[in-house]
Amino acid sequence: MHPIATLHMKNGKKIVIELLPESAPNTVNSFIYVASRGYMDHHAIERIVPGNWVDISYTAFGRKECQYLIPNEFELNPQVVPLDSHPGVVAMGGYGEAGLAGCEFFFPLRNCPEHKGTYPVFGKVLEGMDEIYRLEKVDTVPVTDFPIAGVEVNRPVEPQIIEKVEMELFGQTYPEPVRVSNPELPPCWK
Repeated sequence: MHPIATLHMKNGKKIVIELLPESAPNTVNSFIYVASRGYMDHHAIERIVPGNWVDISYTAFGRKECQYLIPNEFELNPQVVPLDSHPGVVAMGGYGEAGLAGCEFFFPLRNCPEHKGTYPVFGKVLEGMDEIYRLEKVDTVPVTDFPIAGVEVNRPVEPQIIEKVEMELFGQTYPEPVRVSNPELPPCWK
């Protein structure tokens, strides 16, 4: 059985994700590593771009322990065929040549063919698309001091909190993720 992650929102809603280790093994390991240690708990969603995606964090959850990069999934595991990025899946963000974010995942709100082979799809939403679409429509304000030029960042006016992430691994164990050694950290983590 595939691992299941349940994001319990502060408003009582939940988003249930089936993780897909065969489609993005290192990315799944990284998500499980961060979620199972409680690093995502009590986190306010940081970025919403209506019509594009709901980006859970761009600050690595504001935690030093989460500020690491992982190699591009499809260079690390060339036998893996990338999945399409579209509403109903979850993908991992990244920083170009530097690598993928260790835990900065997002929910696409449109078909994103430009993500294929770059931002790995590592899970599918089993329950909670209504909550993701609700998040798309909350009032936001632009983040004017975002340190990467040309990137649209809007944060919710009223914080949208992930109260807790619950993992069901069905008795399986998953290794720590392979990380990029000596990476140049993104400016939004500094």
